[in-house]
Amino acid sequence: MWQAEVRVDLDAIRENVSWLRSGSAAELMAVVKGDGYGHGMVPAALAALDGGADWLGVCTLDEALTLRREGITAPILAWLLAPGLPLHEGVAAGIDLGAASVAQLDEMVQAGRTAGRPARLHLKIDTGLSRGGATVSDWPGLLTAAAKAQADGTVEVVGVWSHFVYADAPGHPTTDRQLAVFHEGLDMVEKAGLRPCYRHLANSAATLTRPDAHFDLVRPGLAVYGLSPVAGESFGLRPAMTARARVMLTKQVPAGAGVSYGHTYTTERDSTLAVIPLGYADGVPRSASNSGPVHLGGVRRTISGRVCMDQFVLDCGDDPVAPGDVAVLFGSGRNGEPTADDWAEAVGTINYEIVTRFGSTRVPRSYDGERP
Repeated sequence: MWQAEVRVDLDAIRENVSWLRSGSAAELMAVVKGDGYGHGMVPAALAALDGGADWLGVCTLDEALTLRREGITAPILAWLLAPGLPLHEGVAAGIDLGAASVAQLDEMVQAGRTAGRPARLHLKIDTGLSRGGATVSDWPGLLTAAAKAQADGTVEVVGVWSHFVYADAPGHPTTDRQLAVFHEGLDMVEKAGLRPCYRHLANSAATLTRPDAHFDLVRPGLAVYGLSPVAGESFGLRPAMTARARVMLTKQVPAGAGVSYGHTYTTERDSTLAVIPLGYADGVPRSASNSGPVHLGGVRRTISGRVCMDQFVLDCGDDPVAPGDVAVLFGSGRNGEPTADDWAEAVGTINYEIVTRFGSTRVPRSYDGERP
């Protein structure tokens, strides 16, 4: 018997990847960082590969090494690499590394020497996000240093990449400007004598809406898990995660009863309250107080009062509810339950955060669908 759980439909992940893969001539990198956006990195990776993914993408070296330890042999790119990491372990494991500066390149050169094989690199240019990547002014210097290191046999430049700012807002002019900068950066790559096999720029949104940005490889993340990066568009994706819990306790209270900390909610009539054993320690945003939608007893309700660390309360009025009844916080929406998008709208965030918060906590994950 479970008290609360996150259920992940691996068939949905598999089907989403298969559909995304069929829509492009480019290879597909399924991004499984952040513990697979809360869905479980290893099961999600295996399902994505089974659905046709060619690559896996992660942020950290530890994530990449975990996938290798689990026996996954597919190409993996790791790109969030602070100074001083044991990059030689990644090189020895055949993990591709993202490089955005000459200093990072120097560490990867040393890692290749230590591992006794060339480090496979993807050079990143900042096309406008002003986050990772070499600035346009630093790009020529990085290319010159990378070309020399490749000639010396310590690295192999496998890819060139960048990341969009506004691809989730189709038609935003920033996307076209970034594409232009990326093309200019690719021209510099060619002039530097480098011939990378992979040029990649498209995230989920661009994979779905900008085929001119697909190049050799696309990198969907959110869409792999069935959620849309574009407001108001589902693209036929199938959400993979459901979060639910059993009612722990019900009680009758009179009209005017204050509920939860601070009494920010007061009952308007005699009511049945249902206590749900999930709180902000489990991924329920505290900002969902008096706003988070929950499906219980065939009715969509709203959290009553403040979300606590381990529990929240629903005012069920005269409806019959009992301990053990299942409250669904979000799921696919096919049975009337809220979705991750509904939760994101209710608390002023994005669907990415909702699933990642719920799936990376003390709540156990269960899996439906065929496990590869």
